[in-house]
Amino acid sequence: MIALAAAFFAAALPGATVLQPVVNMYSKPTDDADVVSQAIYGVNVGILEQKDGWARIRTPDDYTGWTPLAAIRTGAPYASQGRVAQVVSMFAHIYREPSVTRHAPLITVPFETHLEVATDKPAAPADTRWLQVRLVDGRSGFIQSGDVALDRTPISTPEMLALSRKFLGVPYTWGGTSSYGYDCSGFMQMLERQHGVLMPRDAQPQAEWKGVKPVLRQNLEPGDLLYFGSSEKHITHTGMYLGDGKFINATTYITPMVRIDDLGDPHWVKLLVAARRVK
Repeated sequence: MIALAAAFFAAALPGATVLQPVVNMYSKPTDDADVVSQAIYGVNVGILEQKDGWARIRTPDDYTGWTPLAAIRTGAPYASQGRVAQVVSMFAHIYREPSVTRHAPLITVPFETHLEVATDKPAAPADTRWLQVRLVDGRSGFIQSGDVALDRTPISTPEMLALSRKFLGVPYTWGGTSSYGYDCSGFMQMLERQHGVLMPRDAQPQAEWKGVKPVLRQNLEPGDLLYFGSSEKHITHTGMYLGDGKFINATTYITPMVRIDDLGDPHWVKLLVAARRVK
């Protein structure tokens, strides 16, 4: 499971690395097209095609879409070997020097960003507050140690449920896969990834994935995945069961955000069509 989680950020295909905090992936090579997904800073992608300043990329979870060439950097895979730090804060500033006051951040990256550790030595003698990292474009940067974890391992189910609540209020974003904004399946995929499980990107493929098994509603346990739609073959939404009839989801229902809802709400009663448990 650890290898699967790491594979999301490793270079599954030779090609390029995302340069911006979050880049949209479009269905066509234009920003007038619909967003199909996103990729965050430092993720290695494969370039399948180029056209008029755009690249059709494939992310390590096997999702494809078009993004501006300016948003990626070709070259060797990033953060695929050596020591890697994972951002565990909702967002993290990276500075040109170990100071929050002297200059503005070089870049602000979202939760889950993986960064190459430039050195294990502290920024100054006896200073453990800062960690030096190498950015995708080769520059050196400094991030506060409290924003990252080194050698992070998969979290437990109770830890995953606790983590999910940290995102309450994050805006619902169609195609979103970052702490800047999630859609329903992107949110579930992220939680399971932190749990050490790499599952498909979209809700329908998640429900049909061989890595999960069906669960009856009366047998639901915290951490089970819930799927909503007109039928099991037409799933349009997903969430995670918390217990006591409650579930967390990124939704446009009432308020477009990550929120906790009640399975007893008539809106959800008529839409719940399946539940799954990771094997």
